[in-house]
Amino acid sequence: MTMPDHPHTTNPQASQETIRRRIEALGARLSLPAVKRALGVLEGEHQSVRRGNGYEFLDIRPYTAGDEARLIDWKASARAGRPMIADKEQNATSRVWMLLDSGAQMTGTCTSGESQMEVALNALRMFAVLSLRRSDELSVILGDSARITRIPLTGGYMAFDDLAERIAHIRLTRPGDLFSLLDYAKRIRDRHALIVIATAHTAWSEEAIEAAGVLAQTHPLIVVDIEAISPFSAAPDFGSVIDAASNRAIPAFMRVKELDDDVRVRREFISKLLEERLSRAGAAVLNAGSSEAMFTAFIRRISSALTRAGNVNLLKNTHTQIRQEEIPTL
Repeated sequence: MTMPDHPHTTNPQASQETIRRRIEALGARLSLPAVKRALGVLEGEHQSVRRGNGYEFLDIRPYTAGDEARLIDWKASARAGRPMIADKEQNATSRVWMLLDSGAQMTGTCTSGESQMEVALNALRMFAVLSLRRSDELSVILGDSARITRIPLTGGYMAFDDLAERIAHIRLTRPGDLFSLLDYAKRIRDRHALIVIATAHTAWSEEAIEAAGVLAQTHPLIVVDIEAISPFSAAPDFGSVIDAASNRAIPAFMRVKELDDDVRVRREFISKLLEERLSRAGAAVLNAGSSEAMFTAFIRRISSALTRAGNVNLLKNTHTQIRQEEIPTL
């Protein structure tokens, strides 16, 4: 929850432009079946209850023990010389709710030099570019201690990108209120709607984690957890370190190893608790301290899950591949 009084030695603006190009490439180059399967992976156990009429072909894959015989595609099996399964998904018009913490702590600076809000918005861009390819209905919710504002999206990805740009220029002065966002999410009636909550790592408490765990039992949930640099371990080139919430400088004498260790231990405890509680409920957590790390975590999670499910070809064999370095070796 910190910010430097002068720029980091890296170039955050150049980093922003690069990562946004890669996000757009992700949406443009993945096939529609890959997009649907990737979102299904992130939605976890809830993906099997999507609404809709009829079915849409997703993928052909080899038969494995436990598959239902009725799913065998006999024509594909004859061509392949072995039993093949035709994966299909029920057609659906889905809803995605993106809940974004707009409290002052989101102005904190990450190790990349980006603000936590910039990282959060890029993470939401990742979900938006895929969700809109799936023709989902998308709403953005901004929340701080004073108000919660819903912004329904009208238009495609460029409209979302424009909205994200406007949000990035909002002056964040009020404290955040994660509990209000969680309560808002709990009152979303559509139990099949995907909920994405993006907030600063420091917003999480044991009580908030438990509330998120309860929410994950009723809705598909993804948490975007963004870490700022520790106020007690800033590199010398950062100069004075400002606490984002109080706008006060952290004295140099306080930037010592003992205090930094306390921050690290607390963050590790919260990260482990958040991951364990939400994974038990079938939810996903993406934790990172930069847009680059968030993008990598996003791709790696999808790739890993598709590999386990035997559907990695959906991600790797699209009609035009994303650069190899953007998809980790599987």
